[in-house]
Amino acid sequence: MHEYLEVTVSTGVELQPLDSDRVTIGRHAGNDIVLAADDSASRLHAVLERLGPGWWLRDLGSRNGTYVNGTRVAGGRALQHGDELRIGTTRLVYRISRPTDDDQAVTLAREPAPPLTPREREVLVALCRPVFSGDVLGVPASTRSIAAELVVTEDAVKQHLLRLYDKFALPPTSSGNRRVELAREAVLRGAVSPTDIGTGGGRSASR
Repeated sequence: MHEYLEVTVSTGVELQPLDSDRVTIGRHAGNDIVLAADDSASRLHAVLERLGPGWWLRDLGSRNGTYVNGTRVAGGRALQHGDELRIGTTRLVYRISRPTDDDQAVTLAREPAPPLTPREREVLVALCRPVFSGDVLGVPASTRSIAAELVVTEDAVKQHLLRLYDKFALPPTSSGNRRVELAREAVLRGAVSPTDIGTGGGRSASR
């Protein structure tokens, strides 16, 4: 599988492979993707960080902002195949492809999130809340924290998590901690968004 950015420049479109765990974008020559000719881009404008099998985009306090599909990024955003990024006046498109035997590229689309009950969504929102804080990207909430937020027992949270692991088809990990993978899949597959986190969803008592 190949992940890359299509970067529109004055001479056409350049393909920038995403082959490390962190890719910086900006006008300064020290960035991984340099937008030297774009005066609207900041010196250190944005960063892409690997999040499980996908990528997470963060604006780094740029003066003109970072946009995905026309919406300004606030805090961060998981990328999906085909997302259009706007950094300064530069257009970039995130692509995922897999070469076939005849060297043709086949587009890979991430499966949508499975159907969820209202309580399962509340558990996922509580689980993913730290993922959107920036400093602890990829470190989901503990079972105890989720239970405290939802005012339920830890055993009840564990039962919901077991059902969620099944729904997202997540096998046991070698570390025994599937919460990290579940949080990543929930974000990357659109089950939880920054809007959900902003609502503070899920603080009612268990029904």
